[in-house]
Amino acid sequence: MFRAGRICSGSYARYAVSSLLLGPRCLFACESPHCLGCKCHGTNRTGDNNAKFLRPQLNIGSHGACFSTITETVLVQARDPSQLALEIENAIDEQRFDDAWRAYEKHIHMDGLPRKSVLSKLITGLAESCDAHWLNQSYNVVSHAFEEKYELLDKEPLIYLSLTLARNALPNLAINVVRKLVKMEAYPPVAAWSAIVSHMCQTNTGAFLAADLVMELGYLFQNNRVDPRKKSNRPLLSMKPNSFTFNIVLTASLLFGTTRKAEQLLELMPRIGVKPEVNLLIVMARIYERNGRRDEIQKLKRHVDEAYGLSESEFRQFYDCLLSCHLKFGDLDSAVDMVLVMLRKGKNAKRSLEAAKAVLEAVENRKLYLPYEKTEADNSCSSERPISNSQMLSYVSFFKDNSFARLELEARELLKLLSDELQEHAGLVKSEHGILHPTETMYAKLVKAFLEADKISALASFLVKANKEDSHVSVERSFVVQVINACISLGLLEQAHDLLDEMRFSGIRVGSSIYSSLLKAYCKEGQHEDDITALLKDAQQAGIQLDTSCYEDLIQSRVSHRNTPGALHLFKELKNSNVLKSGHKEFQSLVQGSDDNEAVLTARLVEEVRSGHMVDHAVHDWNNVIHFFCKKRLLHDAHSALNKMRASGHVPNAQTFHSLITAYAAIGGKYVEVTDLWGEMKVLAGSSSMKFDQELLDSLLYCFVRGGFFLRAMEVIEMMEKSEMFIDKYKYKSLWLKYHRTLYKGKAPKVQTEAQLKRREAAILFKKWIGLT
Repeated sequence: MFRAGRICSGSYARYAVSSLLLGPRCLFACESPHCLGCKCHGTNRTGDNNAKFLRPQLNIGSHGACFSTITETVLVQARDPSQLALEIENAIDEQRFDDAWRAYEKHIHMDGLPRKSVLSKLITGLAESCDAHWLNQSYNVVSHAFEEKYELLDKEPLIYLSLTLARNALPNLAINVVRKLVKMEAYPPVAAWSAIVSHMCQTNTGAFLAADLVMELGYLFQNNRVDPRKKSNRPLLSMKPNSFTFNIVLTASLLFGTTRKAEQLLELMPRIGVKPEVNLLIVMARIYERNGRRDEIQKLKRHVDEAYGLSESEFRQFYDCLLSCHLKFGDLDSAVDMVLVMLRKGKNAKRSLEAAKAVLEAVENRKLYLPYEKTEADNSCSSERPISNSQMLSYVSFFKDNSFARLELEARELLKLLSDELQEHAGLVKSEHGILHPTETMYAKLVKAFLEADKISALASFLVKANKEDSHVSVERSFVVQVINACISLGLLEQAHDLLDEMRFSGIRVGSSIYSSLLKAYCKEGQHEDDITALLKDAQQAGIQLDTSCYEDLIQSRVSHRNTPGALHLFKELKNSNVLKSGHKEFQSLVQGSDDNEAVLTARLVEEVRSGHMVDHAVHDWNNVIHFFCKKRLLHDAHSALNKMRASGHVPNAQTFHSLITAYAAIGGKYVEVTDLWGEMKVLAGSSSMKFDQELLDSLLYCFVRGGFFLRAMEVIEMMEKSEMFIDKYKYKSLWLKYHRTLYKGKAPKVQTEAQLKRREAAILFKKWIGLT
């Protein structure tokens, strides 16, 4: 198909076309050198063969040749947009994505965006490739169409694209597509965007963005803003976050450590009328434990104890959180009570279990017991790969699933994977046959807390009670012996001796290994003659038989202190007592037990104490006070509490500042105060162990951008980029367009102070950073 193109302006162009109709001779008869030299006003697109203007080389000698050349000059071969649209569709069907993209670009240059059906096919076809390059190109198509003419975008292709982006670890693009759907008022159902969120939550960045998305969508429904009685609100209400959505985002936030943002989500739930599922109680408890909200966990305890359907693992996780919180706050009495209750219940359950085993053995002997055998169906289920690793759905299959049932099933499978991974983080409580028991790590942390608080008497009391409840192990491998032995290994000889005396007064046997170990440690230090004498006397009164190596160390110590009579006395005692040369078998078995997992507690306690991690328990109390005032928007009281916290010698941490900053962000207009906090944080970061995390810096950046403090915002951005933290540029671009669209648009004033110049430059730099210049 050909049409005439304009090559020159003015009356000559009309004459040239009319002469062409009469023939080539008429055209050349009226032609002049001046006209031949006039400039063309057409468009010459490099690389586009269909719109290219050919520059003729005239041949006056041959009229035929001249006619052909001038025809190419005047006539332009043009493509029909419908033909290009058909080419796009065919290329997508045949997976020729390069050809489809070239045809799309031609269509844009010629006639703008293609029609809705072609655009949808291009978006979904590129998305189906699951190739990173074409996924980005598909997103670019959506972005361009959203800015030019968003009516051409359909809801289902965008949901499919967002899902594919999330599955291919592009969460920042996936969330932006969902945001565009909301702006278009093409609200995605909660089952669809929950599946998108579940795939986003498999990465750290995705979990952070997913929490932001749930908060953004949740704010639309808080405080009954949307009337459910109106029929027009049904599409919007179908997008409302449900308990499952919160569950998966909270689980991922907990797993990746963004627990303060997770707590904000927990506060949002009642405001939008979402009731938590039973298993969400455990996730809530773990979030409160990470943030040091012991009171909130104790409120949950009644609900957990009365809940129906919680598994053994979930009970274990909850009590793990409660124990951890008691240790965080230095509440050793509550921690001891919990451990003793566990031991007591375990002791009673063991008796019941032994009785039950006897009944089962009797039943088995009568051949009424049928052991469970795994069927082929069970084997096939166990070997089945998780849904998260399955192949991506084609768009046709996706489109047929109107209720998004498959996506919902896939999301629940992903939640299960996250929950299973989270269970591995519970290390203070273990479960055996449905009975909770404290782990060696729990014992180690508890004993360490007693030692740090210098509460030896309280520790001894706990050891006595624990020994009575856990008396089934041998003397040399008992809990008491391992704790005293760990104190000796750590060089805490005075504490070990005090504990040994307390055990002797309580009538608890500890065996000869502890006496030998403590005597050898005293001899090695060489400055405890009185302690050695007292310990030897106690050993003799208790009927403890020391080994040959212990006697040799004692004799050597007396000789080195020039106590010859004492050395001779020990030598005679060694000769008279029938001690085997092989020596201290009990102690050797105890030491070897570390390798055989027999004395794990000794190794754990030594490792825990040597880690050197000191906990300032009062900081958690102050943080809770400040957080309470911030929730009630009593910021004057919160600052008073902060000043008292500093005056009492406690250093604020990231959680302290996060509570204050989020409160200022909620109130608005208090950005100067946030700037003051930022200055204090920078000072603390240089002089103490305070660390900036992504949640804190993101909250700061939001306040500075919202308030127009771009000089401070660029400082935060520089710090985040230096630490390779992800920044959601789309969110801050939206903030700029909403609140600062007209800022610094005109020319700079001729007269301005240095401070004004710096603020202007920072704002322009920020605008460039978000991609608006």
